[in-house]
Amino acid sequence: MELKVSTRSHAGHAILTVVGEIDLYTAPRLQAEFARLLETGPDLVVIDMSGVEFCDSTGMNVLLSALKRMRERGGALEVASPRPAVRKILQVTGLDSVFTVHDTIPANLLTAEHPG
Repeated sequence: MELKVSTRSHAGHAILTVVGEIDLYTAPRLQAEFARLLETGPDLVVIDMSGVEFCDSTGMNVLLSALKRMRERGGALEVASPRPAVRKILQVTGLDSVFTVHDTIPANLLTAEHPG
């Protein structure tokens, strides 16, 4: 399955929306998007995973790598709206205590996108 990745950036933060399956074959696409995004220098990146049906260890490693790079720059990487299967992977691996996990995209980020 193809992986679709899109980014919306606003005032120091970005929402990275991912749709599809993150696995050995699609993870490089996500990694490339993170690399491009990090060049723009947001302080906060929130990954909207509401459209992710599956994420294997390769995908989790991409997320961990991006988190490490964000923290090295004094930024943060957070996960939003994981489906039950992805949430279970986060819990089983203990990554739910490494990442800040939101049930939905934080409202303050959404309102920042549409001022007024």
